[in-house]
Amino acid sequence: MNWKFWKKNKEKKKKSAGREWLDAVVFAVIAATIIRSLFIEAYTIPTGSMERSLLVGDFLFVSKVNYGARLPMTPIAFPFAHHTMPIIGTKAYWDGWELPYYRLPGLGHVKRNDVVVFNYPMDADPPLNRPVDKRENYIKRCIGISGDTLKIIDAQVYINGKPSPLPKHSETQYYVKTDGTEFNPMALENIKPEDKQRATQDEYVFNLTKQGFSEIKAFSNVKTMTPIIAEKGVFDQQVFPHDSHFPWNQDNYGPIIIPKKGWTVKLDSLTFPIYRRCIEVYEGNKLEVKGNDFYINDKKADAYTFKMNYYWMMGDNRHDSADSRYWGFVPEDHIVGKALFVWMSWDDNASFIHKIRWSRIFMGIH
Repeated sequence: MNWKFWKKNKEKKKKSAGREWLDAVVFAVIAATIIRSLFIEAYTIPTGSMERSLLVGDFLFVSKVNYGARLPMTPIAFPFAHHTMPIIGTKAYWDGWELPYYRLPGLGHVKRNDVVVFNYPMDADPPLNRPVDKRENYIKRCIGISGDTLKIIDAQVYINGKPSPLPKHSETQYYVKTDGTEFNPMALENIKPEDKQRATQDEYVFNLTKQGFSEIKAFSNVKTMTPIIAEKGVFDQQVFPHDSHFPWNQDNYGPIIIPKKGWTVKLDSLTFPIYRRCIEVYEGNKLEVKGNDFYINDKKADAYTFKMNYYWMMGDNRHDSADSRYWGFVPEDHIVGKALFVWMSWDDNASFIHKIRWSRIFMGIH
C-alpha cells in the first residue's frame, strides 16, 4: 500500500524530442533576433556603387552599437525576412501597428566618411509605401552630416568650403584615346568587363581608381586620358531636387545645406523644392501650397524647424552610384548601423578555386 498517496508527484514529466527541438528553435530565433536588432547584423554588397572600397559579393558585419540600436518600428514581422517573404513574395510584416522612432544610446554619432547602412528613403513612395525599418537596405559613405553645406565642383566634393578627401579606392570614369593599337588583354585582367567600354577603334571609357588611372596612362599606346566630368550649369533632370531652377548634375552640384535638428529654414521658391520632402514625407506633416503661400498642417507658415538630423550619402564609385545626388537627404531614423569589416568575399565571376577572395576576409572597412 502506498502511504504517500497524499503527496504530489514532484517529478517533472520528461519533454518529448519534438518539444525539445521546438524549444531550441524558439530560443535560437529569439536570441538571433535580439542580436540582429541590438548588436550586429550581417549584410551583403549587392551592387557596385561602393567599388572598389567594397565589392559585389562582400559579406560584412554592421554594428548597431556604434550609433545606437534603433528599436523595431514595425514589430509584427516574420523572423529573418526583411520586407518580402522568400519564394511567395508577399509582405513579411504587418504595418497595421507601427511604433514611433526611438534609438538606444550608442558609442557615438554618424561621422563624415563613415560607411553606413541605411534604409532607402524612396521606398516611402508608391507603389511600395514601406514603413521606415522595412525599406530596402543601402550602403554608402556619409559625405556630409547635419548642418554641413555641401557643394560639388568638377566632381570634387566640398564640405563647408573645404575639399572632402576622396576615398582611396574610389572609381571615376575616364576617356582614353589610343594610337589604335589593341590593349594587351593580360594588362587589363584586373579591370572588370563592365568597367571598360570601347567607343571607336581608338577611343575607350574606363572606370578606374587613381592607381588604375596611373597604370593605364603609362601604357605606350595611350595618347590622352582625361576624367569624364559633366559641365557646370548643365541641368540633369535626374538629380535632386529635379527642378530646373537648380542647374545641377552629378559632377557640379549645390551648394545645399543638410538639415539639422532644431534648424529653422525660411520657406520660399528656392528652399521649398529642396526641403519639401523632408517636411512632408520624413517628418509627417501635411504640406500645401496655395498661390505664393505655404501651409503646414493647415496653418500658414513662412518657415519650418526640423525635428530630425539628416545626412548626405554617396557611393565611392562616383559615376555609377544612385545616391543622395539623385534622391536627396537620409533622415536619422533611416540609419541602420556602421559597416565594420568583411567576414567573407565571394566572386561569382571567378573560377571555382578562386571564388573566395581570401585577401579580403576580415578586412576592416574605412
